[in-house]
Amino acid sequence: MLIDGTRTVWDSLGVVLYLAERHDGVWPADAEARAWAICATAEMHGGFSALRNERTMNVGVRVDAAPGSEALDHDVARITELWAQGLDRFGGPWLAGTDFTAVDAFFAPVAFRVRTYGIDVGPAGLAWVERIIAHPAMREWEATALAETWREESHEADLATCGSITADFRR
Repeated sequence: MLIDGTRTVWDSLGVVLYLAERHDGVWPADAEARAWAICATAEMHGGFSALRNERTMNVGVRVDAAPGSEALDHDVARITELWAQGLDRFGGPWLAGTDFTAVDAFFAPVAFRVRTYGIDVGPAGLAWVERIIAHPAMREWEATALAETWREESHEADLATCGSITADFRR
């Protein structure tokens, strides 16, 4: 949620659109890259429910993942396709070109999932995952998450359905 004076913006895509009206650099400057980035961001915002449900977010563990559904395979294939498309079309190192933008931020949680579950996103996708996980903001997010001692029982139960935990880096 973003509160700016008397304005409240409560949806993640709404926050990004609101910020883009007030700040340069939220979206790529190039019109073609910007159109692609907005579409990919909207797809991430409203889609990939199998990935979200079957590979829950957890930066602090590594999991030998149980087989997923066809829907999960479809989500992973589409994400892999999107990432390869953006990186190839706009030259990287970020999804829509030379600068980190909102589309990278929206896919950041997927990068952690790729690492946690060993999801195959192809060489270009894996290179992007390594790059974004090395980003200072992502490193800070990870460090904060690893330092958190509170555990949400329902999230722990969800994690147990994803496969066998092979490493736990949480405190």
